[in-house]
Amino acid sequence: MELLNGFTMSLGDLPRLSRAQTRSISAENPSGEKGRGGAATEGTGAHAARDLGQGWKVSPSINIPSGATWTIADIRGAGAIQHIWLTCFPKYWRSLILRCYWDDEPDPSIEVPVGDFFCNGWCVRSPVNSLPVAVNPAGGMNAYWPMPFRQSARTTVENRSSDEVTLYYQIDYTLVDEVLDNMAYFHAEWRRSNPIPYKAVHTIVDGIQGSGHYVGTYLAWQSNNNGWWGEGEIKFYLDGDSTFPTICGTGTEDYFGGAWNFEQPQGQYGTYSTPFLGFHQVIKPDGLYQSQQRFGMYRWHIMDPIRFARDLRVTIQALGWRSDGRYLPLQDDVASVAFWYQTEPHAPHPPLPDRDALEVI
Repeated sequence: MELLNGFTMSLGDLPRLSRAQTRSISAENPSGEKGRGGAATEGTGAHAARDLGQGWKVSPSINIPSGATWTIADIRGAGAIQHIWLTCFPKYWRSLILRCYWDDEPDPSIEVPVGDFFCNGWCVRSPVNSLPVAVNPAGGMNAYWPMPFRQSARTTVENRSSDEVTLYYQIDYTLVDEVLDNMAYFHAEWRRSNPIPYKAVHTIVDGIQGSGHYVGTYLAWQSNNNGWWGEGEIKFYLDGDSTFPTICGTGTEDYFGGAWNFEQPQGQYGTYSTPFLGFHQVIKPDGLYQSQQRFGMYRWHIMDPIRFARDLRVTIQALGWRSDGRYLPLQDDVASVAFWYQTEPHAPHPPLPDRDALEVI
């Protein structure tokens, strides 16, 4: 019996033989059917290929009309998505919504704006060089999160912009006889506080029910005050925690693997992008601590997953400084993506806000 026993392959596993079947879905082969790659006879490249014909990049992309939801993958059987690549113009990264449904579930397990899913929430290109997410010039977005399924996998993209959007994509996956019983399902949820109410916290995720493990956080953070903005603690409330969490961080930059305000000696922010954590994006109008600066940062709990048996809630404080050495609760614009694995069924995600509330302005 072929089991899904190698989809998170280490280098040492590469010589191991398997009966799994490799497949790939793109606009050139939207069904992923064996032996049908590049067989399209019409598509966005048909005019350019008119002298060459079938097999010559006839359908490299799709055009998604305004307001439409397009199914870019519909896979039947057991297996795992191993790699997602896509690209489109940055202005649409908040208005295209990526959703994934496992095993014919009615509610998506992944529901995130495209840019935020790939750690680019500000609609401004920023390279990412991490283990599960890589963003390369000029806007090539890659995700290597293993996404197992037992019956089916369906991926859609909704276009909430007022324009028709051209999307290039490829989804690489494997089909197997059976998925191991202890393999959980991948989930991702987007939330935004714009602004965070005074003396409140930003909720990264809440209402997770079931058993699983939390594997990552992405934040798109806009500071609405002068001064340092990252004194706040991230908190993980596990399995019935109420007033106080089981895990409490020491500061925002500390959680993302930095220290001392992310500063370089010359008075500038020091950006970095590593396999498991990064402070990779700084968009600033002028000066180190000016209002309206925007930041992107990620933290992958791959080597240190946060296990939960029944439920999970994650929050982060927005905290700066005021006079006389006192903390200042901030009212910043913070959007987040939580990434985790869990058993199904999952609690439905809270409804995404409308286009205006999603917008980067």
